[in-house]
Amino acid sequence: MFAVFRPSSWLVLAVWLAVGVTSQLPPNRRPHIIVILADDLGWNDVSFHGSNQIPTPNIDALAYNGVILNNHYVPALCTPSRAAFMTGKYPTHTGMQHLVILAPEPWGLPLSERIMPQHLKRAGYATHAIGKWHLGFFRKEYTPTYRGFDSHFGYWNGYQDYYDHSMRATVDPYKGYDMRRNMSIDYSSAGKYSTQLFTDEAVDIINKHNPQQGPLFMYLSHLAPHTGNYDNPFQAPDEDIARFGHIEDPERRVYAAMVSRLDQSIGEVMQALRNKGMLENSIVVFMSDNGAPTYGIHSNRGSNWPLRGQKHSPWEGGVRGVAAIWSPLIKNPQRVSNQMMHMTDWLPTFYSAAGMDVRELGHIDGVDMWAALTENKTSPRTEVLHNIDDKYNYAALTRGDWKYITGTTTGLWDNWYGESGHDSPAVPFYRSESVLRSKTGVVIAGLLTKLQLKEKLENKQKEAEKSNLTPGKTRYNRLKLLTDSSIFSLRKQSEVRCKINHPADIKMECRPKESPCLFNLRDDPCETTNLANSRPLVLLSLEESLQKYRRTAVPPNNVPADPRANPANHNGTWTSWQDHIYDSKMNSMDIEVFPMRPSPITNLLVLIVLFTVVVMFIMVIVIRLFQSTEKSRKLSVFAIFPVKESEVCDPKNNVVK
Repeated sequence: MFAVFRPSSWLVLAVWLAVGVTSQLPPNRRPHIIVILADDLGWNDVSFHGSNQIPTPNIDALAYNGVILNNHYVPALCTPSRAAFMTGKYPTHTGMQHLVILAPEPWGLPLSERIMPQHLKRAGYATHAIGKWHLGFFRKEYTPTYRGFDSHFGYWNGYQDYYDHSMRATVDPYKGYDMRRNMSIDYSSAGKYSTQLFTDEAVDIINKHNPQQGPLFMYLSHLAPHTGNYDNPFQAPDEDIARFGHIEDPERRVYAAMVSRLDQSIGEVMQALRNKGMLENSIVVFMSDNGAPTYGIHSNRGSNWPLRGQKHSPWEGGVRGVAAIWSPLIKNPQRVSNQMMHMTDWLPTFYSAAGMDVRELGHIDGVDMWAALTENKTSPRTEVLHNIDDKYNYAALTRGDWKYITGTTTGLWDNWYGESGHDSPAVPFYRSESVLRSKTGVVIAGLLTKLQLKEKLENKQKEAEKSNLTPGKTRYNRLKLLTDSSIFSLRKQSEVRCKINHPADIKMECRPKESPCLFNLRDDPCETTNLANSRPLVLLSLEESLQKYRRTAVPPNNVPADPRANPANHNGTWTSWQDHIYDSKMNSMDIEVFPMRPSPITNLLVLIVLFTVVVMFIMVIVIRLFQSTEKSRKLSVFAIFPVKESEVCDPKNNVVK
């Protein structure tokens, strides 16, 4: 049954919304929020983490000029990670904790969850999604434009072919076209490279946005560097592939080209923001949804080295993601942050940055990191739940320096994988000038110079007003350009180093399927030494924390595949195949109307009125039954309809006078 509010309910709701949108910042002064999400990008596949094998000058320029988030945690799979980002809740609290939404499965992120674009629209944001969705599409209500986005250009499934935009299901033998502009199928994109299509769309949205009418929230969720379909998983333009002849493995070589084209996308987006005059009031976040799958299903040959594990595992290689934030609003930039942060924190952080009251978000797991990120204050987060998956019978939690793992996903991804990027003489040297001359490096340098000139002029005016200080003696505390020395210093700080040369050198002390394991991540970020036996009290404390989360977890939402999803039934396209089934059910259902619950004051007034009516009715009856005229007259003053003298009964004659 479905609840429908009466008109009076909508009035109350409108008042509530009007109260909710009040904040300190007017809409046209709130920062633009640009999120660029890579798919399956490995920890060691950005050159700011120390590997020379795949240069990423634009990503590096963004990271070095802003804050490198070296302790940023994410769920280990695509769907759970995106659900956490959108809701600010752990996947265990939304039923999204087990595996991903496979193409023919009729489920998605629950419609009861209010997600990021819906919250930001209350703050006056224009909201646009580009690229991958992967949070459900079996009914149209689960798709982006029904969940708060003003527009969506991209695909609904977890991946697609980079050129023909078909998607072959992971398990079932279904294949169909998957590229949408809002709810319409976009056949015009066929033959064009996905990364460039999504980049062009992002640039177009920026160019068309009017900052005077309000801020922009753009969610650019790239396909890259996720693989395409099984029959052709590695795809990139020839001109990009040709730049990586030093990589011997052809799969790894094409993967590098896929990452390189992703890096170029960041440069084009940053340049568009600068050209539009929006960059000086923007927050730009670049991150990966999870670690790279070096081997196994949808392997893209990405590297999480030297972190242990990979995508779809509770180890650091699966849950510790590449991330960086840049904004001129950051008061202490050009640093490496080891502050603990989780994917759920972005919702309250963005909401706070927009000048809104985070309490309006309700009960969520994310915490507001804005002050920690912009002012380098202590992180309010001290604990991260990585997951509790009772179907796979594993769980993992980090608190402070300590990480607890019991069980594992499949047992196949518990080792160390991927290329280091240091072990080949053919690997080129790292060139800081490529970072400084990248599109991102150039536009940030241009913006900072503009802000420096503005600050210098303001300081000169202040000096002239206050004293006779020597002209030009001004300070630029945070508006400083990136230099060669700062690049190499930051790169060294962000590189993870462990006492391992090869996985074969490590004794497998941890067998999580047999007993829980405990690691000190500060001393051992590569999870090589199990301390469960030597630190039993720490182990017990983390187990108690895990039980706390287990008590609030909800069952997974996963359901079996529906053969009616087969694109062969829908003109060769992936579509919201259950819409017509749902609509026909709605037409045959009796819709029960539930009025909005009245307030306590209303209830009290109703009771008083009812009580008064009942009392007066009783008084009338009593008066009419009285035999004494005198008593009737005395009592009649209290009645609603006083007894008239002409109507008084004469007891002797039994007549009415």
